[in-house]
Amino acid sequence: MTPVELSRTVLRAVRRAVDAGELVAPVPEWAQVAPPGPGGRGDYATNVALQLARPAGRPPQEVARILRSHLADAEGVAGVDITGPGFLNITLDGSGAQALVAEVLRRGARYGVVDEPTGELVQLHHPREVRAAVTAHAVARILRSQGALVRTSCEDEPDPAWAAVLGVSVDAHGTPAAPAPLKVNVRPVPAVQDPTPLGRDAARWALLHPASHDRPRITSDHLLQRETNPLFRVRYAHARTRALSGNAAALGFSSAAGDVQGNATHLVDAHARALSRNAAALGLTSAPGDVQDNDATHLVDALAAYPHALATAARHRAPDRLARHLVTTADAVLVFQHTVLPLGDEKPSAAHRARLALAEAAGTVLAGGLSLLGIDAPEHL
Repeated sequence: MTPVELSRTVLRAVRRAVDAGELVAPVPEWAQVAPPGPGGRGDYATNVALQLARPAGRPPQEVARILRSHLADAEGVAGVDITGPGFLNITLDGSGAQALVAEVLRRGARYGVVDEPTGELVQLHHPREVRAAVTAHAVARILRSQGALVRTSCEDEPDPAWAAVLGVSVDAHGTPAAPAPLKVNVRPVPAVQDPTPLGRDAARWALLHPASHDRPRITSDHLLQRETNPLFRVRYAHARTRALSGNAAALGFSSAAGDVQGNATHLVDAHARALSRNAAALGLTSAPGDVQDNDATHLVDALAAYPHALATAARHRAPDRLARHLVTTADAVLVFQHTVLPLGDEKPSAAHRARLALAEAAGTVLAGGLSLLGIDAPEHL
């Protein structure tokens, strides 16, 4: 079950409770689901009970208990817990990750993108300053991905170098004569140095990755191919997913969405055996330890949270939120990548095909997110 499908499942539970007379409240148009925060459990959490408590005239915990009875027997749901003031924490059955990966691969670059216009009209107006121009350009792209109609304008004619080097464009300059119903002035903390010598990708990242209230660092560090550079980690993780596909093809197998978590024990055991053989060849012995395979779970969580990260970035006009989520996803990929391909004399199995599909889905998300920020995602670094 994908996050979108789970949201619909939650809404169906609300509708059943209302139809049965257990709740007297309007059914919302959308139920937000996201990976649980601190103190949560399961695969996803929703605050719909807190949202309905006031119109229903009942405590959130009571509303949550009513909804839990309608959610617990839904197809694809393995369990529902109530935490905190009334959050519903939902655990999916083993098909959840498989469906998510299949959904990402099916939708490609449109995963997380709203298919129909929402009718929201936004006017983004910014001063003639390079960070404001790049931020407005990125925010416009993110808002459009969420179904909004956006018009950008600048207080004065932009510097031609911003278009030539940074890919910035505006729909108009000067004071807008007929602003859209929602006018947003984009005024992040200005850049104190010219970012154009960094080139398009590094310059845009340097301006967009920090929060708007933080002053950006315009340094050559953004060009370094080191793990200390977040942009490098994101682009390298994307390149690694592409390399894994190529390496798998050379080994004679391709990806297929499958039960990643269900195959975790097999892969951990296989990799442990391979490592033990390598250690023995070096004259080393093993010591008892707790080996857990959480890498796939962390990556699945990051992919599942991507649509929420996009929606949040659009709502707050904050491209830094998208940039930070891409870093989180990339870090999960770089840990996960070592368990995708067979080791030693292992033969490719369903587990490897499922993990390759997860890696390819992660690459799709990284490429899509970078594209919305106006940054290239090369296949080789």
